[in-house]
Amino acid sequence: MRCPNCGYEENKVIDSRPLTKENGVRRRRECERCKYRFTTYEYVSLTTALVVKSNGTREEFNREKLIRSIMLACVKRPVSMDTITSMVKEVENKILTEGLSEIPSKDIGEVIIGALRRIDKVAYIRFASVYHDFENVDEFNRRILDLEKNEHNG
Repeated sequence: MRCPNCGYEENKVIDSRPLTKENGVRRRRECERCKYRFTTYEYVSLTTALVVKSNGTREEFNREKLIRSIMLACVKRPVSMDTITSMVKEVENKILTEGLSEIPSKDIGEVIIGALRRIDKVAYIRFASVYHDFENVDEFNRRILDLEKNEHNG
């Protein structure tokens, strides 16, 4: 673990606590060289599933990458970090409970889209626009009209 301040690799753990809602540990560390203090989060890697992308390539499931993509859709929206991590946990649970060694990126996207649709309509549209690769304004309009129709009927 490199110090984010000076890049030195030697540090000591000052404090360690389990995360309450997650399967992980929060650690406070101090750099041995510059004495800078920083926090790291460690998670048990339960998922070694491969994500099958739409072009057929495969890559290892990356929790942080998924969190970043959800956070991007939620910029300036009232969606908490706890909510985002619980969406990721939902994907991880799907992989674990179904015993998947591979999961299509489409399935991951559907889990996140379903959650965002319930939580925040703007974040949902943002995520869906990238996930569904909207090509023009008409596709945005159709999706928004569909949202409004379901809101009034549901």
